This record gives sequence, C-alpha cells and structure tokens, in this order.
Amino acid sequence: MKQLTELRALMTEHKVDALIVPGTDPHASEYIAAHWQERNYVSAFTGSAGTAVITLDGGCLWTDSRYFLQAGIQLQQSGLTLQKDGEIGTPTINQWLKTTLGAGKTVAINPDMISINGYKALESELKAAGLNIYTEFDFINAIWTDRPAMPQSKAVVFDETHCGQSTADKLTALRTRMAEANANTLLLTALDDIAWLFNLRGADIDYNPVLIAFGLVTDKDATLFINPDKLTDEVRAHLAKAGVKTDDYANIKPALSALSANTRIAVDPVKCNYALYKAIPAVDAIIELPSPVFRMKCIKNAVELAGVERAMHKDGVALVRFWMWLEKAIANGEKVTELSAIDKLHECRAEQEGFLTESFNTIAGYGPHGAIVHYAADEESNIELKAESFFLLDSGGQYYDGTTDITRTVALGTPTAEMKADYTLVLKGHLALGHQLFPYGTRGAQLDVLARCFLWNNELQYGHGTGHGIGHCLNVHEGPQSIRMDENPTILEPGMLLSNEPGLYRAGKHGIRIENLVAVADYDNNVNEFGRFLHFKALTLFPYDSRSIEISMLSPDELLQINAYHRMVYNALAPLLKPEEVEWLKAKTAQL
Repeated sequence: MKQLTELRALMTEHKVDALIVPGTDPHASEYIAAHWQERNYVSAFTGSAGTAVITLDGGCLWTDSRYFLQAGIQLQQSGLTLQKDGEIGTPTINQWLKTTLGAGKTVAINPDMISINGYKALESELKAAGLNIYTEFDFINAIWTDRPAMPQSKAVVFDETHCGQSTADKLTALRTRMAEANANTLLLTALDDIAWLFNLRGADIDYNPVLIAFGLVTDKDATLFINPDKLTDEVRAHLAKAGVKTDDYANIKPALSALSANTRIAVDPVKCNYALYKAIPAVDAIIELPSPVFRMKCIKNAVELAGVERAMHKDGVALVRFWMWLEKAIANGEKVTELSAIDKLHECRAEQEGFLTESFNTIAGYGPHGAIVHYAADEESNIELKAESFFLLDSGGQYYDGTTDITRTVALGTPTAEMKADYTLVLKGHLALGHQLFPYGTRGAQLDVLARCFLWNNELQYGHGTGHGIGHCLNVHEGPQSIRMDENPTILEPGMLLSNEPGLYRAGKHGIRIENLVAVADYDNNVNEFGRFLHFKALTLFPYDSRSIEISMLSPDELLQINAYHRMVYNALAPLLKPEEVEWLKAKTAQL
C-alpha cells in the first residue's frame, strides 16, 4: 500500500520505530466519520473495532472474534499480521511492542486518538521497558492528502415529546451528580452523551444520529463546542432556553487551558482523549470517573420506553413485509442477492413513519457468509440467496421513537438435521436468558452462561458478547450495561435496554444468531423476604423460524415460551397489517 510506504518514510525521518493507529476518533466513538477512519486508511481493515501497529518493516492489527474472518481477508492488502484479541496466547499491543522493539526504541501515537487510561497504561508499560513515546507529530494527517472533510450535518432538536425530559431538567440533575462527586466542572466528550444531554440529534456519523461536538458543564453554566454552521435558529433558541452557550468546536482546548485554579473538573478516563487531558492547566483537582451522563441516559424514562415499543411495532411491520417478499421471490425463482435484500429491507423500513436511517450497516449473510459475525456485503462478495442454506439477517432502524436491533436466521430451503440442531441450541440459550428471573443487584456476567450452556454442553461456543445496551434514537451500542463473559460491575436496573443474541458459527457452512431487544423491568412490583426480583421484557416483534426448530430438543416449558412469544407477536402486529400479511404472520406464529 502506497500510504504505508509514505508512512514508514516519515517514521524514519522522525526516528520512530512503531506507530499505533487506533480505530477511533477524538470522542472514543465505536463508529466513526470518514474524516477519522485513519486505521482503515493504513490497514484496509474496515471493522468497527481494532487497532493497527505499523513498524518500519511490518506490523499487526488487533481485533476481536467478530472480525477474525473479515480481517484475515482485508489485511492481505496491507501485509499486516492479524492478532486475535482475547484469545489465549495473543499478546496485548503493549506486550508485543516491548518484545518486538526492545529498549531504546520509540513508539508514536496521536494523543487525540487515545483515552487517558489508554495513554497511562501505554506510558507505564513502555517506559518500564525502556521504550520512548512520541506524540508531537500527526503522521496520518501528513500523508492523507485527500482526507474527507469534517462532517457538516445540521443539528436538530429532539423535543420532549420524544425524550420526555427537557435539557434544563437534565442539566439540573447532572449538576446534582457533579456535586456528589465534588466536581464543579464536567468535560463531556462522548457524542451520544452530548446528544442526549442537550436533546439534539444529527447525522455526522453513519447510522448514529449524533453531532461532532464537545460539552463543558459547570455548576453555573454549560457550553456546547460545535461548528456554528450546524446550528439553525431553532437549535440556537432551544439551547438558549436551557441556558446553554455555544462556541466553536476547535475552541475546546483553549477553553480548557483557560480554566481557573479553583476548578475541580471531572473527566471520563475511558472516553476523554489524552490531548484534552494535557490541555487542562494546574487546577484544584482533575477527578477521573465514568461520565455521569453515561449512567443517566442508560435508564430510559417512561416516554422513551413507550417510544421504543412504538418503534418495535413499526419495525415488526417492516420485517413482515420484507420476509414475505423474500419468501415469494425465492419460491418464484427470482434472483435475490445479499445486497438486493438489504435494499429491499431499507425500502420496507423507510415506509414507516418517523424512520430516519438504519441503526448500523445491515449484516446480510447467506450460507458461509453468515459465519462471518460482522459480515458486510459489497459488490465483490455479494452472492445470490438460494433455497439451500441459512440466511442470517442482523439489522435495525433509527426512528424518532427509538432504536431497534434484531437478528433472525431463516432456512431458505429445507434445513438439514445439523442446521436444525444448531438453530435449536442457539434458540434454547436465547429462551433461557430471556425468561430468567434475577434479584436486584445482578450483573450481566452472572447471567451470560444461560445463553451458552446448551452450546457448551455440546462443546460449542461463540466468541462475541450476548447482550449490549442500546440507546434511544442514539447509538445501537450503548453502555455501561452488558451481558457477556467479561466481568462488568454495572448491575442491571429497570429501564435499561439490552440485546439477547446468542449465536453459533460454522466457518465455511453457516452462521446462526437470534436476537431480541429486551427491557429490564420489575417482575411483579413486589419485594418479598428475599428481595426485589427483575426480569427481561421482550420488545422485539417478529417470529422465530419454526421450520428450523427441532421440537424433540425442546422442553415443555420452552415450547410454551415460544408459543406465548408468537401469540404476542401476532396480537401486536396483526392490527397493523394487510389481510394477506395477517395470513402470512398467522402461519409463521402457529402453535408448535
């Protein structure tokens, strides 16, 4: 790759032996605007998670199990070696740098692209091994001559009919939390935190209705740092009503540098980049804590929860129409490809009132492509769907009402015994997790095994997490809550939204994933002598693939659960459908 040749020449000029290129932006975003896709530019890897390390004669890329197959293909263009993050025996980036370079060598990184915690860990480990860190030159910007411009979408007001709480009220609640942390100032860098707090939405990042901005909140005022061209008269009036001032996006570092000596500023060391941290002068205190907004927005209020349920009804209608179309097209011998299926699904969702865009790049994997966990079809990989294998469709929509995310895996032909057994094992885990009661105080890691136990008992496993949090007309992946094997201290609380999505992937054959969104809720609104119990309320409205279920593998309770869910889906969607769609749905939700 030409860019790697140019990059290595600059590294030699600056006496740098390795350059770390994270796949993020100055806001620690998972999905990033084209302007900041630096790792993609130098590695050809396009996944949403991963970090490249470029050396003078090679380099590596670290990514997680969702992207192992994809990265193995894409990295051939750059010659970088894949490091399978999370697997036993895979070194961390810092370990690899220490053993590969040795004492006296220099590692460079852009401080805008690494968090406070990330930089401190890097500094601690590398300096102890005699390595130097260089942050004074932006290598990628120097060679990226045709770099895309900064996003320029207009801000839009997300009013209280959708969000249920004014910006002024959110600021009041936030200042209470700041005071509890003994902070009089808070720096906000995460784009979804900023969009939520100021009740604004935008389109600066594909699929994420956010705006490129920073926020600075004190005990007396609040400032939104944003390109002024993004602000309409309506948005300015909305912000002024809440007492929010505006300043240019580029002025955040000068504003931090001008903080007074009595400032006690709170920063999120996981989200705030190191360059901003360095810009803070000698103040009374820098308090490192998880963003209070991060915790506030993960508990959805009654208006947000009602909106999500409306979005699920709309999404369910769109999915009925899509799957009906696909079933007829396959039966009639029409040519349907992964990409044409994605286009049709978009068309079905776009017909729904309040639809904005997809909530992520639709994963439409037929046959072996379904085994690539975060497969992204393109013109080169696009294949025809045939009545022979599984079709895994993981998709979602952004509506003003809320955000959706659903995966269904459907056998387009007659499923084999192996396909049915695999599908049923995944479904059993999905049901076990979705119907488990748990006491208040339970963490996601304590429940994750429920989704995996049937697979484990057959010596099977999947490498991704089982459940992620989800925003309200915001990012499809939202913390701090999760359900995964890794320990997460966040307890599950009423009002949180999560996914329930176990899977199974046989490379070269097929992939299976079944995903519903659920809300954490009180089970019976009572507290007994053993405490308060919670459960997951299923929100997603679309049937499972009954033809792929091996009924002999189900318990009587599991049969009841499937039938009850299908009744709920039918009763919710039938009033919204045309007569022929009702008949189709009736057949798909027929009692097993």
